[in-house]
Amino acid sequence: MSLKLYNTLTRKKEDFKPISTKEVKIYSCGPTVYWYQHIGNLRRYIFDDILKRTLKYEGFKIKDVMNVTDVGHLTSDADEGEDKMEKAAAKEGRSAEEIANYYWKVFRDDFKKLNILEPSVWCKATEHIKEQIELIEKLEKKGYTYKTSDGIYFDTSKFKDYGKFAKLKTEGLEAGKRISMKEKHSPTDFALWKFSEEEGKRQQEWGSPWGVGFPGWHIECSAMSIKYLGDQFDIHTGGIDHIPIHHTNEIAQSEAATGKKPWVNFWLHSEFLTLNGQKISKSTGGLFTISELEKKGFKPLSYRYFCLTAHYRTQLNFDLDNLQAAQNSYERLKNIIEKLKDDGKTNKEYLSEFEKAMNDDLNTPEALQVLWKIVRDEKAIGKYETIKKMDEVLGLDLLKKEEIKIPKDVQKLVDERELARKSKDFKKSDELRDKIKSLGFGVKDTKDGTELKKI
Repeated sequence: MSLKLYNTLTRKKEDFKPISTKEVKIYSCGPTVYWYQHIGNLRRYIFDDILKRTLKYEGFKIKDVMNVTDVGHLTSDADEGEDKMEKAAAKEGRSAEEIANYYWKVFRDDFKKLNILEPSVWCKATEHIKEQIELIEKLEKKGYTYKTSDGIYFDTSKFKDYGKFAKLKTEGLEAGKRISMKEKHSPTDFALWKFSEEEGKRQQEWGSPWGVGFPGWHIECSAMSIKYLGDQFDIHTGGIDHIPIHHTNEIAQSEAATGKKPWVNFWLHSEFLTLNGQKISKSTGGLFTISELEKKGFKPLSYRYFCLTAHYRTQLNFDLDNLQAAQNSYERLKNIIEKLKDDGKTNKEYLSEFEKAMNDDLNTPEALQVLWKIVRDEKAIGKYETIKKMDEVLGLDLLKKEEIKIPKDVQKLVDERELARKSKDFKKSDELRDKIKSLGFGVKDTKDGTELKKI
């Protein structure tokens, strides 16, 4: 069965066929590194990771690129407001570069905790100003731009299919609370290059053919993806909130500049993490970071498991009780798998069922059901090797033994109990076992000595 993916471009599932048989090229919209990425943001990157792991499992070689927005992302979708990086730098009393490097490092640490594979290429917007200016110049020569007092804008009226991707009805769109006209020709026109209000006041500004300023948010993704992946590539990913503005604008400027249509063959978008049916946000709550969840006793891979219980195109309702239930299931799964012996065989029937689920638009909930079926099937052969293959895609470290940090007071009790056992004082040994258990650790006696496990 071939891999089928739901393509936002066509609004249907399609057989995935790469442009080149040698390599699948993927671009993923990355973080704006002005603050921590919360668990709602990270759900999307877990989806990206599942996509890449599935493609690798299917035998594809991958080149994937992810941008790091460290300039140009304004606080308003209407090309107004402060630059998020400049605002954060002023708030924290640090340089924009320090802010970017710090939050990007935290983001990459979260990737490691969640077992997310890093991209082939990380690309920062500030390191690709030249490419962005060159792309704007190309659009200018083709007649797609105009100048206002605050910047260079893309004229969406010149691009025939503008809004088709998001099914926007641009004819009746009027300026309102979220869309300010000022000197714009149309509410949908967007900034390619913004002029500095006062030269020398911004930390991040560059000279350009049009004046000192900085790039708009959308142009960086087009410029950097084209640089690393070419004028046309296979897959572009993002959250569903990217569809109406960011990705619509990316398509317009990229297809206008390159003449390639479609610019990208497959567009994949993940749904929101919600709290009580509302997207996780400052107003609704739930903006936990992975580190904050760890402080509450949750393991990062438990959150990954939680995300896999829902299809990436469906909303996933989050609360701490739901996460605790997922962690309990994940730990129970790990405990069962830990006892399995490798018989050197693979169970083709279960593996085929798992592959069928993943090939159906990355159906992780169904894939987890198959995993649990083989785990519970007492007669199944090849459990160990089959689960190992499944985990190449799921990325849950199912066969990895956890390194336990044993507190000094617990280790002292373990040592005392070992002495009691050797002297055949089994009453004291049992009492010490109970004390150790009350501190959150289980004791197992083996021929090789005492094994300790967190419970």
